[in-house]
Amino acid sequence: MAERIEDYALLGDLQTAALVGRTGSIDWLCFPRFDSASCFGALLGSADEGRWQIAPATGGSSTTRRYRDKTLILENEWETATGRVRVIDFMPPRGKAPDIVRIVEGLDGRVEMHTELIMRFDYGSVIPWVSRPDDETLLAIGGPDALVLRTPVELQPHAMTHAAHFSVRAGERVPFVLTWFPSHHRAPTHVDPERALAETEAYWLEWMDGCRYEGEYPDAVHTSLLVLKALTYQPTGGIVAAPTTSLPERIGGVRNWDYRYCWLRDATFTLLAMMNAGFTEEAYAWRNWLLRAVAGDPANAQILYGVGGERRITELELDWLPGYVGSQPVRIGNAAHEQFQLDVYGELMDALHQARTHGLPGDDHAWSLQVNLMRFLEGVWDDPDEGIWEVRGPRRHFTHSKVLAWVAFDRAIETVERYDLDGPADHWRRIRDEIHEEVCREAFNLELNSFTQAYGSDELDASTLLIPLVGFLPPDDPRVLGTIDAIQRDLTRNGFVERYKPKDHNDVDGLSGGEGVFLPCSFWLVDALLMAERHDEARALFEQLLSITNDLGLLSEEYDPGEKRLLGNFPQAFTHVGLVNSAFNLSHHQGPMHQRPKRTRN
Repeated sequence: MAERIEDYALLGDLQTAALVGRTGSIDWLCFPRFDSASCFGALLGSADEGRWQIAPATGGSSTTRRYRDKTLILENEWETATGRVRVIDFMPPRGKAPDIVRIVEGLDGRVEMHTELIMRFDYGSVIPWVSRPDDETLLAIGGPDALVLRTPVELQPHAMTHAAHFSVRAGERVPFVLTWFPSHHRAPTHVDPERALAETEAYWLEWMDGCRYEGEYPDAVHTSLLVLKALTYQPTGGIVAAPTTSLPERIGGVRNWDYRYCWLRDATFTLLAMMNAGFTEEAYAWRNWLLRAVAGDPANAQILYGVGGERRITELELDWLPGYVGSQPVRIGNAAHEQFQLDVYGELMDALHQARTHGLPGDDHAWSLQVNLMRFLEGVWDDPDEGIWEVRGPRRHFTHSKVLAWVAFDRAIETVERYDLDGPADHWRRIRDEIHEEVCREAFNLELNSFTQAYGSDELDASTLLIPLVGFLPPDDPRVLGTIDAIQRDLTRNGFVERYKPKDHNDVDGLSGGEGVFLPCSFWLVDALLMAERHDEARALFEQLLSITNDLGLLSEEYDPGEKRLLGNFPQAFTHVGLVNSAFNLSHHQGPMHQRPKRTRN
């Protein structure tokens, strides 16, 4: 059975990622891209779906583990009755072929070790044909995929697995290098593991030297930025939401989604996290990915795309996989790409506005694309949609969707006025004011003294915390303060924020069962409290959020306060983006730096 989500560590090579548990087992790895089929899939089932374990023969979890300072080089250490041993795991930033390197280092005495390699392609459904070209090489081929393992340890076949026992003494280092390549190609040349280790460490240290965060939470911010970099698909600049699929939002539940894609909704906050931290090259690449992905008919803009900008992301259920701790179905692909989500236009316009404001190099086609997006939005902003939470129930007039439509027109107007670009600013201003008046009239519930999930609804929704953050209303507006209070009173568990109240047979999201608290929303509450000048509350919540990171500083999408365990896909980019931005905002004691409200309306 897979380990607890928080027991995993992330490795990455800027094109794909692996999860390594405390038991020394790599239980999740997709080659060659984030969204490729897995070759190690034990995370969503059992060892039969593929894994690679290196640990003391006595078994058990590592005694201690850490990332080397400001890198994603993982060091797991075990202390046994006969000695101490360290396993160093990393993925060198991608050259031509993806590698995962593991070095077993003896620290004290002598430790008997065991390794078990179970290779399964296509999410555990394909058992490869394995040969041994020489004494230090295993070659596995199955369909289009091939893996080559190079190590001085001789693994023996047994029951469709390969295993070996070996010993390591103090001062000894035993390397293992696993490389993927297309099965119709020759195996890639040998990788020198020690040289790869030195180069990988140098890469991460050089990259982190560019960080300009100087606040009170450097370790948390640095780790979060490493996660964001690791979840970036280097060839295109796209950033995936998470490297995993179908980790449940409730153990045993059905809310299991594939997050190995790029969501436009994350664009603004991700750009701000990167730009504020000094990583303009990554922000520039992400902005350019956005422009390429949405190019074409604005009516066909999607909420999510593949890492290369792919639009067709068909959702399938893999019925042969039992799921994480029995949580089914296991899904690949994501049908949300077919939904109409109005807020995407606001996210796009705001992201491109922030890019200009922060001085990213211009793009000749960006404004033309934006004008076309606005022309389309003029005709659809008052339509119902599926909303920020990608509900699978009926479309509604969701408050957040309308607020983000307002954002789109607001940023378009500001771009015309600030940068002297050509656009019908007066026409957009009339629409912006119409949206504003409608939202304040239809989405505010006097009885609750709060904005609600949708027009005419009596349900709270954490997305309304964004109202002051995007400048729709000032942070001291009584309706904003009432919304914050209502969410704190009725939409939190143990201080953490829920997205909304999912219920069995919920007619809003079309799914049964509940979920954990939603960590990005909790960071939104931190920011909203800061803007309301409630600094002590904001800091307390932020530090409460830091307290639930795993020992390596990683966070998933959700958390179960009762069971005290992480839930959902892991690690989650949007959660770490929220952490970075809230840390910067706390450092300035003034709320979000990027979208200060400009006026009071209605």
